[in-house]
Amino acid sequence: MRETVLRAQGRFRHGWDGEPESPYLLRVGGTVVAWGSIATSDYDNLDLAFLTVGVHPDHRRRGHGTAVLDVLYAEARRRGRTSLVAEAWESAAGDGFAVRHGFERRLAAVNRRQLLGELDPAALDKAYDAALPHAADYALERWPTPTPDDRLDDLVVMSSSINDAPTDDLDYEDEVFSPERMRAYEEAWVARGLRPYRLVARHLPSGELAGQTCVGVLESDPTWGQQDDTTVTRPHRGHRLGLLLKIGMLRWLAEAEPALERIDTWNAESNDHMITVNEVLGYRVMGREWAYQRSLG
Repeated sequence: MRETVLRAQGRFRHGWDGEPESPYLLRVGGTVVAWGSIATSDYDNLDLAFLTVGVHPDHRRRGHGTAVLDVLYAEARRRGRTSLVAEAWESAAGDGFAVRHGFERRLAAVNRRQLLGELDPAALDKAYDAALPHAADYALERWPTPTPDDRLDDLVVMSSSINDAPTDDLDYEDEVFSPERMRAYEEAWVARGLRPYRLVARHLPSGELAGQTCVGVLESDPTWGQQDDTTVTRPHRGHRLGLLLKIGMLRWLAEAEPALERIDTWNAESNDHMITVNEVLGYRVMGREWAYQRSLG
């Protein structure tokens, strides 16, 4: 998704859900040659630190990336973290840098993009109608944002189902959700310059929330959208709710965001079910990113 100053400010002031990354710049003679960041969580995974390193193309192979990484190692130790995760687009350079510094490939994630102008509305309607009989006990609801305080607990239970998404060989514990974390996530959404949309599926006999899909539209350029979580809780899987939710979201966005042209999403390459849904919806592969992990000795 397109980067903006506001999105960067939100990232370093609010993070994904209230825990901002800490950024670093490396300057040589007044010129910025590299940057890095570290993110840690007090919600869960208390041993982990997530690192990012970038070097300007004109200043590579001069040790600047290693210098930034050393600073991040020191900060991870100060925070008491013993396991490090870093990500890089699939490339010989990125992989070589990670391996030289003791990181191992643990998870492949694929970036896909949906171009709304290429969608066939009739085909989507057909897919939606074919899925409906499997979900006769469910209804889709356009969720209000920010979420009312008395509905946050329901959101916590539903959102926790993201822990069933594959993490492959990453040493990664389940995420722990709370009403406060859900509120921080919604506030961070807005701080990053996104207009939030959350569509949920409700199980009518029990009243339970059964699934959700979330999309943010960039306020400064509403041709861009970002797909966040799409999840269905375990007791309600097998009813094609993921497909219904994502097509339902497209219908909502067509009404509310007529300028929207593209939506970016990320999935673990091993997440066969969600990838199948995305392929029905015309998502095209843009690139692969590897998550690497190592212990901090």
